[in-house]
Amino acid sequence: MKHLRSLREFLTVLEDLGDLQPIDVEVDWNLEMGAVIRRSYDLRAPAPLFTSIKGIAPGHRVLGAPGGLSDRPGLTFCRIACALGLSPSASGREIVTGLARCRSLDGIPPLIVTREEAPCKENVHLGPDVDLLRLPVPFLHQGDGGRYLQTWGMNVVRTPDGTWTNASVNRMMLVDGRRLACLVPPVQHIGMIKAQWERRGEPMPVAVALGVEPGLPYVGGMPAAAGVSELDLLGGYFGEPLETVRCETVPLEVPATAEIVIEGHISHTETALEGPMCEYPGYLTGDAVPRPVLNVTAVTHRDDPILPVVTAGPPVEENHTAWGIPHAAECLHLLQAEGLPATLCWMVPESAGHWLAVGVDPDWHPELGMSARDLCDAIAGTVFGSKTGMAIPKILVIEDDVDLTDVRQLVYAFASRAHPGNGAFPYPGRLASYLPVFMDGAERVACSTTKVVHNCLLGDRYPPGERPVVADFRHGWPPEVQRRVLDNWHAYGYR
Repeated sequence: MKHLRSLREFLTVLEDLGDLQPIDVEVDWNLEMGAVIRRSYDLRAPAPLFTSIKGIAPGHRVLGAPGGLSDRPGLTFCRIACALGLSPSASGREIVTGLARCRSLDGIPPLIVTREEAPCKENVHLGPDVDLLRLPVPFLHQGDGGRYLQTWGMNVVRTPDGTWTNASVNRMMLVDGRRLACLVPPVQHIGMIKAQWERRGEPMPVAVALGVEPGLPYVGGMPAAAGVSELDLLGGYFGEPLETVRCETVPLEVPATAEIVIEGHISHTETALEGPMCEYPGYLTGDAVPRPVLNVTAVTHRDDPILPVVTAGPPVEENHTAWGIPHAAECLHLLQAEGLPATLCWMVPESAGHWLAVGVDPDWHPELGMSARDLCDAIAGTVFGSKTGMAIPKILVIEDDVDLTDVRQLVYAFASRAHPGNGAFPYPGRLASYLPVFMDGAERVACSTTKVVHNCLLGDRYPPGERPVVADFRHGWPPEVQRRVLDNWHAYGYR
C-alpha cells in the first residue's frame, strides 16, 4: 500500500498515469472553470489543473475533479484507488472491501509536528491581512448563490470538552473577503458539535483544510459513529499516523501538508444567505437560505497553493465516488457485522447515490433457509436504520454472480430479475435527506420518506441446481476457451 502524504504527491502519480491535464491558458473563475471541470466529468477526461486564473495572482492553482473517474483503459477508479494507497488498476470491489476492513481496525491518533515541519505554514496571514478574495474561489454553476470555496476539503471541529474531533466535507460559500456562509446540518456530526458550543455560549472554532492528504476525504466520507475521529480512522487505515500541525488562532490541528487552511469561528447568531447550489442528486434546486457565518481569523497556505474543486451535478462526480464508495463500505461492514450474507455493497455512481446495490452469496437460500422477503427486510432494517442509510432511498438486492460495479451488468440483472408486480418492498416513514427531487414539500420538511428494496434474488424461486445461469463470457464458455479467446484477441484483428 503506497501512502501518498500530500496532494502534490498525488498529482505526480496522476501525471505519470496520464490522468492529469495541466491547463496553462488563462481561465476565468467565473463559470468557465466550472464548465471545464463539468465537461471533464462527462468525458472522464484527465483531471484539469488550472495554472493561470483570471484576476488571481500568479502561482495560485486549481485542481478540478480530484475524485472523478477516468476513461483510461483499466484505470476507471485510479484517482480513488491511488488516494487510498491501492494499485491504480484496483477495481470498485477492491476499493470498497479495503475501506470496509478499515472499520474493524483500531484508529491511530495523528502525530503533531512543528510549524517548521508543516508545509501549510509557508505563508501565514492574520487579522487584517486576511483576504479570501486573493484565492481563486470559483463561481461554478449558472444559478449558484455565490462563489464556493469549500467543495473538497475537511472542516475540522472539536467538542468543547476536547474528547471528539470531527472532520467532514460540508460546502461553504464566499460572503466577502473575511466571511463564509456554511452549510451545517443539525443532524450531521458537525451540527451536533456546533450545538454543544451554542449551549456553552461560545462560537465554534473551525479549521477548513483544503488540499489535504488525498485519502482523507474518502475516510472522512465514511459515516463513522459519533465520537469517532476521521483523522484517527485514516491513521488506522494506513497503519501510521496522519501528521498534523497546530492552528494559529483556534485550538485545533490540521493536516500538515494541506495546501490552504482557513481558521475562524462559526457564529450562532450571525447569518448570511447561502445557496442555491447544484448538489449530489444533480439538480440546481432550492432558494438562498440563511446559514451560519464563519468569521475568518487566519489563512495559511503553501507556496503556489492548489485549491481542489468539485463541480457537483449529474453523475459521476465526487459526491458519487468520495461519498458513495465510503458509504457502500460502511454498509458492507454493518451487514456483515449482523451476520447477513452480504459479499459486496456498491453505491452505484451512475445513480447519483440513489441506488445501493447489495450483493449476497449465491448460496444464501440453502445456507440460511430464509425467504427473499425476510432477507430483504433484514437488509433494510440494518441499512435504513443506520446513520449511513439516511441518504439511501433505494436498495437493489442481487446474487453476487454479476459484477455489481459494472453498471451495464447491474442494470441487466435488475431489469431481468426484479418481479414487476411483487418485487418491490416499501418501507414508509424513514429518515431521509431532503435533497432528492422526488420528495414532496412535506417530506422535505419532515426529512422523512418511503424507501424501497428491490428484490432481484432468484435463490428461493428455483429449486437447488436449477437457478438460471448468466450466459455471459465468464459463465457461458469453458475456462480453456475463454483463455484461448483472450490470448488471441489481437490476432483476430481487434485492438
